Amino acid sequence: MSARREMPGRMLRLLSLLQSRREWSGHELADRLGVTERTVRRDVERLRALDYPVTGTTGTAGGYRLGSGTHLPPLQLDDDEAIAVALGLVGAAGGGVSGMAASSMSALAKLEQVLPARLRPQLAAVSSAAEAIPRPGVPQVDPGVLAVLARCCRNHEIVAFDYHGRQRGTTRRRVEPHQLLTLSWRWYLLAFDPARDDWRIFRVDRISSVTPALHRFTPRVLDGPSYLLESFVSAQYEHTVELTVEAPADAVTSTFEGVVRGIVEPLGPSSCTVRFSADTPALLLTQVAAIAVLGPFTVDRATPETSALITAAGARLVRAFALGNDQADAEGQHTDGE
Repeated sequence: MSARREMPGRMLRLLSLLQSRREWSGHELADRLGVTERTVRRDVERLRALDYPVTGTTGTAGGYRLGSGTHLPPLQLDDDEAIAVALGLVGAAGGGVSGMAASSMSALAKLEQVLPARLRPQLAAVSSAAEAIPRPGVPQVDPGVLAVLARCCRNHEIVAFDYHGRQRGTTRRRVEPHQLLTLSWRWYLLAFDPARDDWRIFRVDRISSVTPALHRFTPRVLDGPSYLLESFVSAQYEHTVELTVEAPADAVTSTFEGVVRGIVEPLGPSSCTVRFSADTPALLLTQVAAIAVLGPFTVDRATPETSALITAAGARLVRAFALGNDQADAEGQHTDGE
């Protein structure tokens, strides 16, 4: 019987934990496994005897880390994790990462081969029945850039890169990477910029020449997803429209689509004001059209380009539907005459 088959379930769980994070303290591992720290130390020694490169340091900041070596730890996934990985790979094929379609399907095929036999039918069902359709026009992200940024986020390592901004051109940035976030098929890096003493959001498709600085930093606490959404809401772009809507604030908020969101301020139980801001008037057109479905509203302020585009689009809609109704009425009268 192989050494892997002789390994108890607890040691396999220990390997799984060591794979999931860069470093664990003995106390954390003992708590997760439901054993004493002495048992953890003993299990670590058993893993080392099996040639798994588990390194450890002593002291108050000490812990355990799974290093690189010739033996690959067995892949440990439960049923839900296996399906989550499969769906993630399928979704990645249609996302904004360059070249991921073929790589995702190849990884999914390999995953089927290393998982336990009881999970393979579920994985095969997902891979054969699910397919992600790429979204046209989404900026493509270099997977190598994404991998380096992800590693620096995980390891709390300072990273430097060239950033191609909308207004300032290309600048060299040196930041503390906090989290990678994806919204509407676009990837964003949330990082703290020491030079500006503030948080910044970078579009990953505008990042190049990534270089880890190999200097660790103490991570700061921030709710990344909430910060990203609030930044979109409060951002002031070139084109803006402000409306007073005869509808409850909750109803208005629920109509928002995509990354263009509005600042909603209730005026009472049945009315509110809303402000949209975006790079182009066309993005604001879709939001104003969604608001118009809710009921009456007035335009308090709009940038000239936005006002002109929405007015022209509205006139074309009126003419098109009026013509369509006239034709339908005429066809109905002709049929009645027969």
